[in-house]
Amino acid sequence: MASTLVIDGHPDDHSLTAELSRRYAAAHGDARLLALRDLDFDPHLRFGYRQRMTLEPDLVEAKAALHEASNVVVAAPLWWGGVPAVLKGFFDRALLPQQEYRYSPAGLPIGLVGANRGRLLLLADTPWFFTPITGVPAQTQVVRNTMKLVGIRSVRTHRMLGVKTAPPSRIEGWLDRAAALGERDAVRDRNGAPRVPAVAH
Repeated sequence: MASTLVIDGHPDDHSLTAELSRRYAAAHGDARLLALRDLDFDPHLRFGYRQRMTLEPDLVEAKAALHEASNVVVAAPLWWGGVPAVLKGFFDRALLPQQEYRYSPAGLPIGLVGANRGRLLLLADTPWFFTPITGVPAQTQVVRNTMKLVGIRSVRTHRMLGVKTAPPSRIEGWLDRAAALGERDAVRDRNGAPRVPAVAH
């Protein structure tokens, strides 16, 4: 099994998000790259949580990879304050009660995924100086309300802002940064960093 799972949440294979994901995975050397655009699944949680939908084979395989990984990396652009529909749909369909999380008798979420660390690679056209005004709700959504909730205890966010006006040198710098993160995580994975049991948040 791959020690790291990289979830590419962009619908376009030619996007900067997709290339960052590839650079990270290639530099890591033992990472599984999961491009959500290539999966065959219905992104709509059609009955909410009232009725369970049958999981497509691609989702079954993706969930298994999620539970096996010790490190989970999510790469996504910031669109309208959130993430693309394909990534949100993946979260809705793949992260299920009693499988990826449950609630304690006191109502506190308990993560069941068990990966002890993760990263969010978040891209946005928004310039850095706008973020104090607009905030970064997608970061809160993905890190605090999704990754940590399902049990990924330590998550670091790497924001790449002002993508639309970034010169080629800055974009190449971001790509180099993704590769450096992959290499760093590979060393940590090879050293056998232990998985930490999931606990209530």
